[in-house]
Amino acid sequence: MKKATIWTIAIVMGLSFLVLLFMQLKYIEAMVQMKKEQFDESVNKALYQASRNLELNETLKYLERNVNATGRMSSNTDSTDRIHDYSNGAAQHSHQSSVSVHNGKTYSTFELKTMTIKPSTMPKAVILHSDKNSISEATKSMREIVKNRYIYQKALLDEVVYSILYTASDKPLRERINFKMLDQDIRTELMNNGIDLPYHFTVSTQDGREVYRCPDYTEEGEDYTYSQALFRNDPSNKMGVVKIHFPDMGSYIFSGVRFMIPSVVFTVVLLVTFIFTIVVIFRQKRYTEIKNDFINNMTHELKTPISSISLAAQMLNDESVTKSPVMMKHLGGVINDESKRLRFLVEKVLQMSMFDRKKAIFKKKELNLNELVDNVANTFTLRVEHTGGHITTKLNATEPTIYVDEMHFTNVIFNLLDNAVKYRDPDRPVELLISTWNDKEKLYLSVKDNGLGIKKENLKKIFEKFYRVHTGNVHDVKGFGLGLAYVKKMVELHKGEIHAESERGKGTNFIISLPIIKNK
Repeated sequence: MKKATIWTIAIVMGLSFLVLLFMQLKYIEAMVQMKKEQFDESVNKALYQASRNLELNETLKYLERNVNATGRMSSNTDSTDRIHDYSNGAAQHSHQSSVSVHNGKTYSTFELKTMTIKPSTMPKAVILHSDKNSISEATKSMREIVKNRYIYQKALLDEVVYSILYTASDKPLRERINFKMLDQDIRTELMNNGIDLPYHFTVSTQDGREVYRCPDYTEEGEDYTYSQALFRNDPSNKMGVVKIHFPDMGSYIFSGVRFMIPSVVFTVVLLVTFIFTIVVIFRQKRYTEIKNDFINNMTHELKTPISSISLAAQMLNDESVTKSPVMMKHLGGVINDESKRLRFLVEKVLQMSMFDRKKAIFKKKELNLNELVDNVANTFTLRVEHTGGHITTKLNATEPTIYVDEMHFTNVIFNLLDNAVKYRDPDRPVELLISTWNDKEKLYLSVKDNGLGIKKENLKKIFEKFYRVHTGNVHDVKGFGLGLAYVKKMVELHKGEIHAESERGKGTNFIISLPIIKNK
């Protein structure tokens, strides 16, 4: 699949996931806002009703007290009964009453009159007529009684209202409010509005002076406080304010959208999985390209020794060629050298495969790093001098003992020197500097050259298997891209670290750090 096609699919799918995630988050935000508005409305409604209950309770208290007091002070100033007899056998009964209080003011006066006629002296029709008149008269009397009683009660209520207006608001809030009952009213009204959460409240005056604070008061959740005026019809300087906040308000609001969290989580998981899949696809595509480069380079590398061996064999089999001892020695040497080279290349690939399967077996022993570096430098001197350059060593390590596999660690140094020669600058001779030094915990080995250098974007990839700075079917520098991967693997298996410092056109410096084995 082409890279452009992969990118198109990745962008379309990525945007789809992002839009889906955005819509889910906006939906959650809208639900949270709606839940918040419902919560605010319910709390404000509950506080309003609680404040109203407080006023009603105060009014009821004053009403009971004043009605009882006024009832005791009231009296019937005129209460008389009169009976009138008539010669025809009829009798009229009347009762007159009036209500007044201690100041002499009369609230109501009413009179009840009833007429009684001897039924024995009247015809049946007249008796019926008289009964109807008596019922009508009694109804009117009852209405009059109710009316006057209403006037009396209204007068009492008027006095209670005046008493509340002129005496209740003069008292301090601490005396007017039963805080325990206020707490119960708030809790009841909140539950009636569907809110069953712990809360904390305070009561203060209109100018901010705190009058009461609930015993378990905490400041958690105080950033968002609801308030309600108490005794709203009193003068402004006499009103109180109740403030309430909920420590667990956030959890209550988000409980309504909790069911959406799994969908968001799964969407994020799908998005991450998709991104990981795309990364793996591009990585596999890059590995495929590297593998193709490796196959091309390996084919070229293997063809050279095979061609040399094949040519030497043909010369040995060609009867027209004179087989002098010198010629035979030369051909034998070519076959031997090219066979060693071929075996070295094959073993290099097999070694990396073996290390990938973690089947490497080391024969570690204590070595002197200074001596090991000196021996490798002496062996490599001829090759460097053949290119017109030379090797310089600075062996300054005072505690050079290391615990390594001699063969593999020697190969590590050889690989670094080999790379320095391969990637040399053709316009100047090779200059190699091998240094050793140590601190209290680490022993360091540095291999520095004056070659072509490595670009910054390629520097972090040079230790990857099969990676070569010169990619594609380019063979000006021979190799499989396994040398530095092998070096890094060996250093790490010996509990060390390696990193490279390079600047394009000025050379590269490889620094290896190993743990010190202190001599007792």
